[in-house]
Amino acid sequence: MILTVTLNTALDVTYTVDALVPHGSHRVGEVTERPGGKGLNVARVLGALGHDAVVTGFVGGATGDVLRGLLAPLPPRDALVEVAGNTRRTLAITDRSTGDTTQLNEPGPQVSSAEWAAFLRTYEELVAGADAVALCGSLPPGIHVGAYAELVRIARSAAVPVLLDTSGEPLRRGIAARPDLVKPNAEELARLTGSRDPLRAAGDARRRGAHAVVASLGPEGVLALTPDGVWRAAPPAPVRGNPTGAGDSAVAGLLSALAEGLDWPERLARAVALSTATVLAPTAGEFDATAYAELLPRVTVEPHTPTP
Repeated sequence: MILTVTLNTALDVTYTVDALVPHGSHRVGEVTERPGGKGLNVARVLGALGHDAVVTGFVGGATGDVLRGLLAPLPPRDALVEVAGNTRRTLAITDRSTGDTTQLNEPGPQVSSAEWAAFLRTYEELVAGADAVALCGSLPPGIHVGAYAELVRIARSAAVPVLLDTSGEPLRRGIAARPDLVKPNAEELARLTGSRDPLRAAGDARRRGAHAVVASLGPEGVLALTPDGVWRAAPPAPVRGNPTGAGDSAVAGLLSALAEGLDWPERLARAVALSTATVLAPTAGEFDATAYAELLPRVTVEPHTPTP
């Protein structure tokens, strides 16, 4: 079983319009709703790949009820913890004329110390039966900034591999707890380390405590610094589309390949193929299965040698 943690779950709403014009009034052509938050996105992709996934984190209020209702028929198993506040919503507005997406994210419910303690009890029970853990996304109000570091230490104490995908101070604190893998994007790495050179920044992140670093480079693929080597992995060509959830699909690719015992080049190829297939999908956060199957053998994974 692979456990994904989403402390700040969301109901993802996608509007599709013919053209997004600032200050204008728009007729929405399509509306879709789905359970969201980075860890839920990861679990959904894991389920589509045939892996047993369990989701935990916080959910509450009327929006939380809608989220759980949409989650119920899906492959990930629901181990979410109830809170008194209302689960946040995110709104993606997709412009058909350009293919671009505008994203609006609510902050999330206030979480009390008692609710955090209840979550920790659930998390410790779930980690005991997990093959791997993914800690994903932002922290809701009320959760202390070292929360992910605490969760990393619990997983490591149980000898369960743990992946951390967050940003800012929670990432800084979490890396110090020595997760097995972190997956920041280039901007998150730059904010963490002060370097805009992805290779140098990823090396700094490893020195801070991460066992391995897979840095997302957007349409150019990923850069991976691992104990077994340094690689660049890239899709056959850049694609246009909705990038929402692409990084989460990459996490699912890395975790599923880890669970299957694949080596690093195969893990990276799967991550890049899934990420690219997610950009090509018509609905935010989903991946195009046909595109994924076509892309996987065409992803290039090469040892990376720094430019002198």
